[in-house]
Amino acid sequence: MPSNTTAPPAKKKGRRARLIVLVLALALVAGVGWGGYWGVSTVRASFPQTTGELRLDGLSGEAEVKRDAYGVPQIYADTEADLFRAQGFVQAQDRFYEMDVRRHMTAGRLSEMFGKSQVDTDAFLRTLGWRQVAQDEYDKVLSAETKKNLQAYAEGVNAYLKGKDSADVSVEYAALAFSNDYAIEPWTPVDSVAWLKAMAWDLRGNMQDEIDRSLLTSRLSARQIQDLYPGYPYELHQPIVQNGAVDKATDAFDPKGKAKKNDAGTGATPGGALEGMQSQLGALADSLDDIPALLGPNGNGIGSNSWVVSGRYTTSGKPLLANDPHLAPMLPSLWYQMGLHCRSVSATCRYDVAGYTFSGMPGVIIGHNDNIAWGFTNLGADVTDLYLEKVGDDGYVVDGRTKPFTTREETIKIAGGGSRKITVRSTGHGPLVSDRSSELEKVGQKAPVGNVAPDRGTGYGVSLQWTALQPGKSMDAVFRLNRAKNFKEFRAAAEDFTVPSQNLIYADAENIGYQAPGKIPRRAKGDGTVPAPGWDSSYKWKGYIPYDELPYEQNPDRGYIVTANQAVVDADKYPYLLTEDWGYGSRSQRINDLIESKIKDGGKISPDDMRTMQMDNRSEIATLLNPLLLKIDISDPYVREAQKLLEGWDYTQEPDSAAAAYFNAVWRNVLKLAFGDKLPKELRAEGDCISVRPADSTGLPVDEQNKRVRECGERDGDTAQPDGGDRWYEVVRPLLKQEDSAWWKTEANRTDQATENRDQLLARAMEDARWELTAELGKDVSTWSWGRLHQLTLQNQTLGTAGPGFVQSMLNRGPWNLGGGEAAVNATGWNAAGGYEVVWVPSMRMVVNVGDWDKSRWINLSGASGHAYHDHYTDQTDKWVKGELLDWSFGKAAVDASTKETLTLKP
Repeated sequence: MPSNTTAPPAKKKGRRARLIVLVLALALVAGVGWGGYWGVSTVRASFPQTTGELRLDGLSGEAEVKRDAYGVPQIYADTEADLFRAQGFVQAQDRFYEMDVRRHMTAGRLSEMFGKSQVDTDAFLRTLGWRQVAQDEYDKVLSAETKKNLQAYAEGVNAYLKGKDSADVSVEYAALAFSNDYAIEPWTPVDSVAWLKAMAWDLRGNMQDEIDRSLLTSRLSARQIQDLYPGYPYELHQPIVQNGAVDKATDAFDPKGKAKKNDAGTGATPGGALEGMQSQLGALADSLDDIPALLGPNGNGIGSNSWVVSGRYTTSGKPLLANDPHLAPMLPSLWYQMGLHCRSVSATCRYDVAGYTFSGMPGVIIGHNDNIAWGFTNLGADVTDLYLEKVGDDGYVVDGRTKPFTTREETIKIAGGGSRKITVRSTGHGPLVSDRSSELEKVGQKAPVGNVAPDRGTGYGVSLQWTALQPGKSMDAVFRLNRAKNFKEFRAAAEDFTVPSQNLIYADAENIGYQAPGKIPRRAKGDGTVPAPGWDSSYKWKGYIPYDELPYEQNPDRGYIVTANQAVVDADKYPYLLTEDWGYGSRSQRINDLIESKIKDGGKISPDDMRTMQMDNRSEIATLLNPLLLKIDISDPYVREAQKLLEGWDYTQEPDSAAAAYFNAVWRNVLKLAFGDKLPKELRAEGDCISVRPADSTGLPVDEQNKRVRECGERDGDTAQPDGGDRWYEVVRPLLKQEDSAWWKTEANRTDQATENRDQLLARAMEDARWELTAELGKDVSTWSWGRLHQLTLQNQTLGTAGPGFVQSMLNRGPWNLGGGEAAVNATGWNAAGGYEVVWVPSMRMVVNVGDWDKSRWINLSGASGHAYHDHYTDQTDKWVKGELLDWSFGKAAVDASTKETLTLKP
C-alpha cells in the first residue's frame, strides 16, 4: 500500500534502530538558525551534476554516464581503469555520506564523526580488527589487477571530493558541522575492502544461537533446549543440493555420488564450563546489540531467496533467475544499481556487466554480464566459534601451560577533542571480545564451574575465532565473477569468495547451476553449537573444507534450483559439518512447491510468474495452527468476533487482511505464553517484565524457593526470542500433537488462570490477541488490517534515527503498510518478541531473462540517490511495495532508448 499517515505501533523502550543509532550532542540542535540553515539552498547544494560535461582527473579518455528515468547510471569507457574511476566518481556523487559513515564504522572510527557516544562501539570494532585485516588483504593477498581497480575507483571518488566543502557533498555534513569540525578524508582502496568485513559480520552464521543456547542453561534443561533447537526437517523441506556426495577417490564433490560417513566434530562443551559463562555471554550479547547492523538483525532474519529455472520449463526457452536478498530496511537502500560497459569488449577492456553493487565498492555484486547471470543468498555456514579462556595477568592457559597474549594498542579519537586508548589482547583463537566490558573483567572471578575447568585464577575471558579475521581474496572474486563467461569460470571465481560464505546461483543460455563457496572450518572436537573450552586444544579447528569438496550442482534433473537459506545438503549425505543452525526451509519449500505447481503437466514459467512468486505471502505456520484455533470453543463474544475472522481465511498476508492481523497477533501471544515467559531475561525483549522465581532458587531454603522477583528482558527487540521465525514453526509442529506437553503449561497471574494443556493456552492467546489489537487498531474488527500493524519506515542511517524530530522528518520516509511476513517468500520480517514493525525486507528484487537481457526486470527498495528531497531518493519505493519491477536496460540500444540524462566525463 502507498505511504500513509497512520502512526506505527509504539516501540518498546530501548529498541535499537536497524542501522547506526547515534546519540548526538545537544549542541547539534542548540541555537537558532536551524530553520534557516536547512533551507532549499542547503538541501540542494549537494545534488550532483548529471548532464553536460565535467573534468575528471586521471581519465585516459572520455567516459559517459547515462541515467534512466530513475537515475540509474550506465557507464561507458574505453579502459578498465577509466570504467572503475568513473564508477567511483558517480557513486560518490550519489552516496558519499553513506560511504563515509560505513568506512568509519568498519575502521572503528565513528567517534571521530559522532562523538563520545560511539567510543564503546569503536572499541569493540577495533578489537575485532576489521580494518587491520582489510589492510593485510590489500597488502599481502589481493591480485595486482584487483589493486589497480581499487586504486582507480578511489581516484574517482577523490576526484569528486576535490575542492568541495563538506556541505557541498551531503546535507548531513551541514548538520554535523554544528557539533564538530569534522573534515572529509580522501578515499583509499582499503576503505572499499573493509566493507566486506562488515558484510561478513552481519552474515556470520550462528554466533547468536551459540550465545543463546548457552544463556538458556540458566533456566532450561538440556532436553528443553533441544526442544527449542530441533533438527532440520529434511523429510519436509528439501535441501538445496538434493543428491550427491564427496568422492574420496577424487577428493571432490560429485553431484551424483553416494553418501559417506559424516566427519563432523563430536562432543559438546562440558556443562560446567557453560555455567561459568552466563555473565560473560549476557554482557557479550549486550555488546553485540550495540554494534551497527548494516545488513540487518543477525540471525533468522538475515536471509534471501534465489532460484533459477531451466529453459525447458520457461516460456522463453532460456533460463530465468530470480533473487531478492532479505536485509535491513534503510535509507538510502543498501544496494546501488548500475551498469559498467567497455565500449568495445576486448582482452584489455573485459567488462560488460550490470546489476547491484554497494556504494564504496567497485564492480557488481549481483547481476549479469553478456554471458551469465548470478545471485546470492546467505549460506549460513558456522564460521565463528566462541571460546571460554582461562586468563591471567601473564597470558592464557592451553593444555596446562600459560601462553602469552598477542597485544596491540589502539587510540580512539573523539570529535570535539580527547581520545581513549585501549589494549586489544588476543589468544590463539582470536581477540578477547570480553575485554570490552568492565563487567566481563570481574565475572569470571566468581563463575560457578566444576572440575571440568582449570583453576580460574583472576577470571575467564571470551575469545572469538572467525574466518573473516584472516586475510582472504573475496575482492578478487567480485571482479572474476563480473568477467566469467561460463560455469567453469564461475566456479573458479567462487573459489576466491572466502567470506562471507554465500549460496551462489547461476545461469547461462544453456545451463543452470549452484555453488557453495566459502572458508568453512573443520572442528577437531565439538560442533560449534555452544562455546568451547579454550584451555583444551582438542577443540581447535583442524583446517577448512577443501573447495573441491563443497557442494555444487549443474543442470539437475528436476530442472530448477532453489536457495532460500535452507540446508545445503542432507547431513547424512555429506562428510563435513557446515552448520547445525540452518534456516528451517519454510520459504525454500514454498518456492519449490510453487515451481512444481507451474511446471506439472507441461506448464511453463514466465518472467511475470517469477515476479508473482517473489510476492507470495502465504503464512506456513497458519496452515498448521489455524485449524486448531477454529476448533477452540470461545464463549466471550468479543473474542469470538475476532475468531470468526479466521474462518475461510486462505493464509495469505495481504496488507488489508484483518484475518492476517489477528492470526499474527495470536501467534505472537502463543509464543510468549508457551516459550517467552520461560526464557531467561537475557533473551527476552527490553520492557518484557514477568514475575519469576530466581534462577538459582533451588539453592535457597524451602520457604524462600517460591518467592518471586520482577524480572525484565534485556535484549533488543529485533534480536529477542522467541522471534517467531521458521525455527519456531518446527518447535511448535510436534507440540501441536502433544496436547499435555509441559510447554503448554502456564502459571496464573492477576487476570488470567493457569493453563494446563494446548487448547487452554491457545484460548488464552486468542483472548490476549483480541485485546492487544483492540488497543492497537480499535474495537471494531472490521477496521483491522495487517498493514496497519506491519509497517515499514525508511530511516536515514544516522540523523534519521537520532537527530531532532524535524530533521528526522526531513530525512526519513514512510510509513508504508506492508503485506508479507516472517518466513513468507515475501519476507517482510518482524520479530514476534519485539512487535510487528518491519525489521527486514527484500532489499531489492530482480528477475533475469537470460539471453534476452533487455527483458530482465529489477527494483530497488528506495532509489539511486542518497540526497534527501532528490527526485531519486525514494522514487522506487511505492513500486517496490506493490511488487512491481522496472525495465532493466543492458544492451547499448536499449540503454540509449531509456536514457534521460547524459554526463560526459573528460580527462
